[in-house]
Amino acid sequence: MAADDDAERNRIRAKLYAPPKTRRQPNPNGPRPQRPGTGMKRGDAMALMAQLAAQDAQLGAG
Repeated sequence: MAADDDAERNRIRAKLYAPPKTRRQPNPNGPRPQRPGTGMKRGDAMALMAQLAAQDAQLGAG
């Protein structure tokens, strides 16, 4: 990008050194509720790991 005059040079400099734009503004109503099916709760994950450990022990992998 070559600047032909001082005004264009100043516009380029202002664009280069401008503060970054934010992607999203914080929600004034608090965090968004989690949608169903977007993840597993900690208790469910622990129960699944316990079930897998029991199956491994039954098969002799433990």
